[in-house]
Amino acid sequence: MNIQTNSVVPADKGWRVWWQLSRPHTLTAAFIPVLLGTALAIKSGPFHIPLFIAMLVASLLIQTATNMFNEYFDYARGLDHENSVGIGGAIVRNGVKPKTVLYLGFVLFGIAIGLGLYITINSSWWIAVIGVICMAVGYFYTGGPRPIAYTPFGELMSGFFMGVVIIQISYFIQTSYISKISILVSIPVSILIGSIMLANNIRDLDGDQENGRKTLAIIIGRQKAIGLLAGMFILSYSWIIFLIFFTETSFWLLITFISIPKALKAVKGFIGKTEPIQMMPAMKATAQTNTIFGFLMAIGLFISYFA
Repeated sequence: MNIQTNSVVPADKGWRVWWQLSRPHTLTAAFIPVLLGTALAIKSGPFHIPLFIAMLVASLLIQTATNMFNEYFDYARGLDHENSVGIGGAIVRNGVKPKTVLYLGFVLFGIAIGLGLYITINSSWWIAVIGVICMAVGYFYTGGPRPIAYTPFGELMSGFFMGVVIIQISYFIQTSYISKISILVSIPVSILIGSIMLANNIRDLDGDQENGRKTLAIIIGRQKAIGLLAGMFILSYSWIIFLIFFTETSFWLLITFISIPKALKAVKGFIGKTEPIQMMPAMKATAQTNTIFGFLMAIGLFISYFA
């Protein structure tokens, strides 16, 4: 759901309509876990490039489809309009038919299922079961009679499935097993993915409350939600220190601390703000923190293999 402002948000044209519909700023949350799970697995054996590509594309397709379901169902419930802040806007501003957005989401799911079958055939049938659950979560995040996004569990569900689960699948299809380190390494990334959802809910708090949502930000209040966001950043960076001192991971993971200024910008950007448009930079900084942190974590792992 997105908040009304008094300013008119310009419509996109041409290919930008479809690009914005995919909500590209969210796609790194699908790309980073696959990259990280694969980076962890490379040290354990041969690197299966086709499986990596199939997993990466399937994850991106599922995330894009989830974004389309989000746009369709928020529109169908009357929560989005042409002056809303932060949405793709294909329906309310660009004239794309709602059913087209919905059907396109299902088409992307269908392609992802095909890629999933390829991954399953070359790994384990358990991947198919987990993949179906992930897609169901993607659909019911904003779809169904009780959308996950309208509850206090949005951050937890998105962080767990897009972080822990995707990293473990990416690791498993390369190694054929799950390790303690693959689970531990997935924790900070999962927390940061959850922080993206929390940032979105802080921005949309007033409008969500008016429309009957019960997000975590609404339940604990804006100030405590900002404090929780800061705490999630602190925990993610503290987890890196834990990994270095209590597991076999390398000191090269400290390279992730380069992203700390972005995290600080995100938290400071929310403090004292009440208008959604004012909080957009902070929300973008939160997503950028996740992206930079994840990339640097993968780079740290790669460097440690050759150092």
